[in-house]
Amino acid sequence: MNLQNMKRITAIHLITVFFLSSPLSIVNAQTPQKATDIAPLMVPGWNLGNTLEAGPCTWLSNDLDWETGWQPTRTTQKIINYVRDMGFRSVRIPCSWDMHMTSKHKIKTVWMRRVKQVVDYCMNADLYVMLNDHWDNGWIEVDGFKDLTEEKIQQKCELQADMWTQIATEFADYDHRLLFASMNEPNAEDDAITSDALKRYHQAFVDAVRATGGRNAERVLVVQAPSTNIDYGCTVNVLPEDPTPDRLMFEVHFYGPYNFVMMTEDADWGYMAYYWGKNNHLAGSNHNATWGEEAWVQQELRKMRTKYTSKGIPVIIGEYGAIYRTMPEGESQEKHDASYRDWYKAVTRYAINNGCVPMVWDTNGSNSVINRTNCTIGCQFSYNGIMEGLEAGKWPFTTDIDEIGNGQIVNSKCYNLIGQPVSDSYKGIVIMNGKKVVR
Repeated sequence: MNLQNMKRITAIHLITVFFLSSPLSIVNAQTPQKATDIAPLMVPGWNLGNTLEAGPCTWLSNDLDWETGWQPTRTTQKIINYVRDMGFRSVRIPCSWDMHMTSKHKIKTVWMRRVKQVVDYCMNADLYVMLNDHWDNGWIEVDGFKDLTEEKIQQKCELQADMWTQIATEFADYDHRLLFASMNEPNAEDDAITSDALKRYHQAFVDAVRATGGRNAERVLVVQAPSTNIDYGCTVNVLPEDPTPDRLMFEVHFYGPYNFVMMTEDADWGYMAYYWGKNNHLAGSNHNATWGEEAWVQQELRKMRTKYTSKGIPVIIGEYGAIYRTMPEGESQEKHDASYRDWYKAVTRYAINNGCVPMVWDTNGSNSVINRTNCTIGCQFSYNGIMEGLEAGKWPFTTDIDEIGNGQIVNSKCYNLIGQPVSDSYKGIVIMNGKKVVR
């Protein structure tokens, strides 16, 4: 058996172990579904980063070429199938919209068609999809918090509503596997003024989507914490009112500890951390993590359980990731690689343990989790960490979901999530005897 097949089988085995070892293996197949029903089926998630959100790419005359403005590979069905085959169950699609509008604030037809094509790739692969408005040249994420006069806030609310009305109308017939997300990282803080503005922008988003009716009336919607910061999300309330109960999720991002995941040079206040985790420190090195290790990760993600997931509001960890480093002379590449794997494992594991959906940030650059150009694993250490965290994690909640144990699945007619018959060898989430089963 070649290495690629071994990787594929391992990924499928781990995702199956996760679901079959928890009471979340079968969900009533009716649609639409509550946010708490959908969340565990999205674990783990992956970002199609630096792709449909790229821009403004002023050196490119064709909007469609912007897709490869920040990374080299155009998205295909083959790529999305590979993501699924490697064990991922949901895709976050960062997307720009305002940058692809006409002078009359209408999304260009050619751009909408391409975004729908990429969403369809995910639907064809039986994946859940979270489609957002991502950065988008800062039209609302940044500019929406600069001038907080009533006139400017109202203007942004109107533009937000108009944009999401267009998007929701185009996707109105898509089933519950498609989720909409209001923004990416809104530049608000935990103060009354910026958080109130953010709540109003989220409300405009919810109201616009719901007003389009049809499946959008009960679609799961995702709103972001100020700056997608965990502590800010615990301090202020930015959840909008939703006329449809049990259809909201909350989003934060996880990039910590800074010294390990982002710091690129030593400073007078501290060193870069090459080594993370109690078993990975290098004796005598100045680059061992001095804070933010396993217990801290667990503590941070537990805050989301206390504030949201235990109260029936699932949380999306919409992005998490760390810099992979080539070690200089005198340091240990082996220990750094182990640290890298263990960090991804810890974030994935403790997200799951606290009812959060972990969605790894991935940009098709050097050492990405998925190398889209070749459809291979780009960084084995991060990928292994995610899958080990998936195996170690246990979803903490049950809802109106029946339990299934190992050995209980028997041969029966099976269908994928869009109702197409599938063979006995098909792996993933299937509908069997009117219920959802992970095989």
